[in-house]
Amino acid sequence: MPSPRTIGTTPVPALGFGCMGFGIPSKTPQSEEESLALLTAAADRGLTFWVTSDAYGPSESLLGKWFQQTGRRSDIFLVTKFGIDRSAGKMDLRGDPEYVKQACQASLTNLQTNYIDLYMQHRVDPAIPIEHTVAAMKQLQEEGKIRYLGLSECSERTLRRASKVHPIAAAEMEYSLFAMDIEDPAVGVLAAARELGVKIIAYSPLGRGFLTGAIRGREDFDEGDMRLSHPRFSEENFAANLKLVEALEAIAAEKGCTVGQLALAWLVAQGDGE
Repeated sequence: MPSPRTIGTTPVPALGFGCMGFGIPSKTPQSEEESLALLTAAADRGLTFWVTSDAYGPSESLLGKWFQQTGRRSDIFLVTKFGIDRSAGKMDLRGDPEYVKQACQASLTNLQTNYIDLYMQHRVDPAIPIEHTVAAMKQLQEEGKIRYLGLSECSERTLRRASKVHPIAAAEMEYSLFAMDIEDPAVGVLAAARELGVKIIAYSPLGRGFLTGAIRGREDFDEGDMRLSHPRFSEENFAANLKLVEALEAIAAEKGCTVGQLALAWLVAQGDGE
């Protein structure tokens, strides 16, 4: 396991454990018993940096059940997110202070805990000034409900504005050998994060599955898989992107590892902004 990193002042494993799969339906869903066993296996192996969201269906509730059954809440650095509201039957982005408070209380109930280690805005609400959203999150911290504040999929400008209200501990961004946009000076997110002391949490570090080497054609996806509509996996782009994977597989073979291991090792080697 790579050396731990820090979020705020708390050491966390360099590799996180994404929990979206516990709440997003698939062609062959696993049982609750299997999911709980997987959580235990992850914790036992030191994967104690868990990332979920209130937008991931029953994922929060599953984690809450695991905490209740095992009594191991203190073993886990728990991240959850708010800001995607589907209560009206469509996806709305919400960052208004009242919603932030309601969403946090709902997550605490689902997770069967009285605090969240890192609470992140899942997507920025363009209708609400980020200063208002962060002020509400700051109040939650003052009440002891959350320890650290974070943003997901934010711009450099938003990150800087938010940081003037309260320190932002982490920003969740797509970052991998397939997605290096945050390094672009014109985007500015990585540079701003390092300047401000904001840690980057990389989501989709395996290129949404492409960098596992297991996806060789569009037919490998289940019917309805949302990745089928992603440009990276479109019919016109798939073959070219697969060639990139094959080039990485050749490098991985030289190093005696899988392409997935190579991709994760590259990401860990980028550091955490310190």
